[in-house]
Amino acid sequence: MSIKTFLLPDLGEGLTEAELVRWMVAAGDVVAVDQPIAEVETAKSLVEIPCPFEGVVSTLHGDAGQMMLVDQPFISVNTGGEDAAAPAGEEAERAQSYREEERAGTQVPAEDDAESDEGSGNVLIGYGTSSAQRKTSRRRKPRSGVASAAVQAPAEAVRVINPLVRKLARDNALDITTVQGTGPEGLILRADVEAALSAVAVQPEPATPAAPMPTPAASASASVAVPVAQTGEADAKTGLPVASSQVLSGVRKTIANAMSTSRREIPEATVWVDVDVTKLLKLRSKIKEADGQAPSVMALVARFAVAGLQRFPELNSRIDVEADGGLRHTLFEGVNLGFAAQTDRGLVVPNVRDAHKLNAKELSAEFARLASVAREGKAGVADLSGSTFTINNYGVFNVDGSAAIINYPEAAILGLGRIVEKPWVVNGKIKVRSICEMTLSFDHRVCDGGTAAGFMRYVADAMTDPKAALASL
Repeated sequence: MSIKTFLLPDLGEGLTEAELVRWMVAAGDVVAVDQPIAEVETAKSLVEIPCPFEGVVSTLHGDAGQMMLVDQPFISVNTGGEDAAAPAGEEAERAQSYREEERAGTQVPAEDDAESDEGSGNVLIGYGTSSAQRKTSRRRKPRSGVASAAVQAPAEAVRVINPLVRKLARDNALDITTVQGTGPEGLILRADVEAALSAVAVQPEPATPAAPMPTPAASASASVAVPVAQTGEADAKTGLPVASSQVLSGVRKTIANAMSTSRREIPEATVWVDVDVTKLLKLRSKIKEADGQAPSVMALVARFAVAGLQRFPELNSRIDVEADGGLRHTLFEGVNLGFAAQTDRGLVVPNVRDAHKLNAKELSAEFARLASVAREGKAGVADLSGSTFTINNYGVFNVDGSAAIINYPEAAILGLGRIVEKPWVVNGKIKVRSICEMTLSFDHRVCDGGTAAGFMRYVADAMTDPKAALASL
């Protein structure tokens, strides 16, 4: 028989891992080329993985909920042919295990060591990868001033540790430098870490001396130290029982990293204005009466915003930090318009490509299509990346305003609050009008407040008198 192992393919955008959501096949199943075999969740979207081989499933290299690394064994298939060169049985499994550990390591004996492309079938239909995209391993440099056991240990004592193996040791508070590797040249394998953890687990616990009776003064603090086994895990800082605790992954991890990066990297400022959208709503109603359907309010505002960006291009730009510490300011001629969409998997930002070429009706249709795709978890990498400016309609949550966080590395984000009826002065008289609060958070490095205010005023004036604005577009 011939066993072929399919490595988890590059899913695009430099993603290095994916969470295995579910297998669509089981060991022993017959599979065909391009048949969907699993569903994985990346930091961008939910993706079905097709099989590059035809045959019988031999091994599934992961369980649902497990983080799988790109270029690591994903599924093994018995293609039925004779393969004299392939080792049989356990030797084949161990040979594959050694190779996957080597590929995923962060240390190699020499920096010029490189791997050949073995044509392992790691090409995802619709994306693709090549040997040129494979990353060779590099020796990790220790941070200066950090004295840890891993840094102090000789290089030969800890060699080429798979990220999953490192995580297993870290999650169980096991010092990886104390583990004896059984792989080639002392390579530490997952089995070595599991054996070390088992050895720790079977060691007898030292006898605990009888605790003295607490004094009245100590009774308050003693009451917090209730055995964890009886009350559930207690938080070390608060002493309260922990309801749940999990490592962020997938979309939630991406959101957390993006928010942190934005706050850390962008010196943002926010301006806001209350806008009378009474005429805008009336215009939309007339369009609906005439055509049977009308663009959404957000699409109309988006059309004005795109026009505003053409007049104030600094807000449709990006700041990049160069290698020498300098800053590069890049302005874009067109607009890829992102919009915040709340899904069951978290907040994502699909984007309408070339939004400057679309009218309000076309924008409305694209918003609806992309929102539906995102909520189904079927949005592709291209749908969720590459935006140059973002609109966030938080009014759908029935709130008036918000200082939104900029969608890094963009320069600005426009926010729309709910539309409510309020008393409003019109030509010296108080009238009931439909009012919407609009905010703009912007990167103060790309422009000053005058530019941001100019953009806001343009969009607000267009929303207040949409007929005049549309006539000039």
